[in-house]
Amino acid sequence: MEHRQIKYFMEVAEREHVTDAANALHVAQSSVSRQIFNLENELGVQLFIREGRRVKLTPIGEVFLERMKQVMNMMEEAKREVKEYLNPERGTVRIAFPISMAAYIVPSIIFAFRRYYPEAKFQMSNGLYSELMDGVINGTFNLAMIAPMPKREQSEKIKGTTLFSEKIVALLPMNHRLASRSSIMLQELKEDSFVILPEGFVFRKQVMDACDNVGFTPDIGVEGKDIDALKGLVAAGLGVALMPEMTMVDNTPRSTVVVPIADPNLTRSVGVIYPAQRKLLPTEELFYRFLRKTYERLNEFGK
Repeated sequence: MEHRQIKYFMEVAEREHVTDAANALHVAQSSVSRQIFNLENELGVQLFIREGRRVKLTPIGEVFLERMKQVMNMMEEAKREVKEYLNPERGTVRIAFPISMAAYIVPSIIFAFRRYYPEAKFQMSNGLYSELMDGVINGTFNLAMIAPMPKREQSEKIKGTTLFSEKIVALLPMNHRLASRSSIMLQELKEDSFVILPEGFVFRKQVMDACDNVGFTPDIGVEGKDIDALKGLVAAGLGVALMPEMTMVDNTPRSTVVVPIADPNLTRSVGVIYPAQRKLLPTEELFYRFLRKTYERLNEFGK
């Protein structure tokens, strides 16, 4: 099994078309077809179902593709590790994060890190909670900022560090009856219509659980696809929303008001996770240590 065969196989699997794959690889279609044939012959299984000019992975082909993705990730990491071993301050950090951290938390910490290591590079992506967990496990990236931090029993394949806890606040329309208050109790919103994230978002569950804990089920008026959408819906007067405090820094719509919630323990933990069964690459280890040290100092200062 050759590296070229795997490369051709993965390109065909992604595009589901041999000609398109050949064009993307800048090689002849016959070369791609021959390498796929040789690979299937060596493995003794059929990896693709031919449907005219298009192809589709067989069940065993899908399994093989997932394994090859892991292999290719490991090969790329090996190359990077050799390069970064010589100079970790100029390497690359692959990190993912939820969209709620895109406006403030992640840019702030990367800016601070690059003041010390200006030649360090970043490959960044964002995703849902489950996508961040899966991405760290399968090697798509090695670090992920996440909130809340996963419980220990959620995965034996992930380790991590809680960096800080942030408060949950209420975002209200400016003309709301409670907008002038210095703080409120969550139960005071039980008669309001809520704008909330869709099913599948961990923060939606936290909002539902928080309301349930104080004795009511929120009346869901509108769902927004992300935190910024919720802000816009509240600004339009379509309801109230619970929001992570950090998402409101430097980004609060003019026609809304942020009001602290006085209920105790209404917070979410924010941290960083990494794979339990793989070493961080040198530059990523440098960034991870920087994260921990930075927030240890900030937490101590906050006390």
